Amino acid sequence: MEQQTVYIDALIKLHGGLKRQGPGDEDFSRRILDGLRPFPVKPRIADLGCGTGAAALLLAEYFHSSVLAVDLASAFLAELRVEARSRGLDHLITVIEADMGHLDWPDASIDLLWSEGAAYNLGFACALRLWRRLLVDGGKAVISEMSWFAEKIPPAVSVFWNAAYPTMARERDNIAHAERAGFKVLATHRLPSALWWSNYYDPLMRRVDEIRAVVDPVMQSVIQETETEMDLFRQFSDLYGYTFYILEAH
Repeated sequence: MEQQTVYIDALIKLHGGLKRQGPGDEDFSRRILDGLRPFPVKPRIADLGCGTGAAALLLAEYFHSSVLAVDLASAFLAELRVEARSRGLDHLITVIEADMGHLDWPDASIDLLWSEGAAYNLGFACALRLWRRLLVDGGKAVISEMSWFAEKIPPAVSVFWNAAYPTMARERDNIAHAERAGFKVLATHRLPSALWWSNYYDPLMRRVDEIRAVVDPVMQSVIQETETEMDLFRQFSDLYGYTFYILEAH
């Protein structure tokens, strides 16, 4: 457990100061939001696994409504607080340091649940089961999840991702998970590979170059794994990536 904590701390340090801790794009998210209406005038919104708050800030601006921003990483939440204040949104964003898998919120207390690249920490199917009760009937969930796009995957790719994320599934299997958890799947949208690079991998590469000289063996291991991940995506982004699952609770 201690070794895992040290690894996670190194991963957080690597991503410190970055706008995003995973792939995503503001315009892409806005287009999804434009297709989700109608909502209550002041929808109750939660961003689970919010990181430094790229999505939480967008949601607060878009709806002019309160957002519960949940993450376990206090360093990321500190960055979110600073950015929210600088953008005049701190009155709309409630920062919560908590385990998104053990939220004691009332049932049916959320109108829109948003989570980018974080459900994998619980496992996609498990996350959906845990989060369904939080949503009102008819409430919406937008959850991005690493997904296979193809049936046949080269060994180098499958070996890496079977180690990094053993339960990574095909889109049709994730759709089935959502339906079993009590959701109707309204749509799926694949995040274009170009947006992985412009908003996440390119800034992350610059960050790696800044700290490459760090002698800490754990950080070196994290950097090596990160570079392998980027190299594989450069070659095989047509085979896997983030799919945004647009869900309605029923």
